[in-house]
Amino acid sequence: MSTSAATLQGRAKALPAILWGGLAAGVLDLSAAFLRWGKPIRITQGIASGLIGPQAAFQGGWGTVALGTALHFLIALSAAAVFYAASRKLTFLTRRAVLWGFLYGIAVYMFMSWIVLPLSAFPKSNAPFSMSGLVISLLTHMFCVGLPIALAVRKADVGLRPSDLSRKISARI
Repeated sequence: MSTSAATLQGRAKALPAILWGGLAAGVLDLSAAFLRWGKPIRITQGIASGLIGPQAAFQGGWGTVALGTALHFLIALSAAAVFYAASRKLTFLTRRAVLWGFLYGIAVYMFMSWIVLPLSAFPKSNAPFSMSGLVISLLTHMFCVGLPIALAVRKADVGLRPSDLSRKISARI
């Protein structure tokens, strides 16, 4: 196989892996936030506030809801792209996708909490530390962010689409 053919084949695998993983993580993470805190409009405006500040975000109506939703999916797709890129060199990430997906979810949580949020315009919380809140956040990122991304990347490597996997799982149930 020529170098250009191999490059095209690699790109053909990358796009579905990143899209499926990012979209699944985005939907699951946002759904978990809606279930945990309610108020979907405020949650998505809160995401937008990281970019434009709280006053503009919370007074921006549906425009900032759309902005926050778009930013959320941009972040999820970026997380999927980072995992995909890392898995090209670190092949163990896809061989043990569940384990590394869980660990990647924790890494994404730490990156968002320690780097992204402090650098953003998102309002700083005055709430006291909560161990149960931390555990819920970590579990959410493990199951709703890291795991779907790792599984989507692994399935792209194997040649199965995530929808094929869901059919196989449904057939076993």
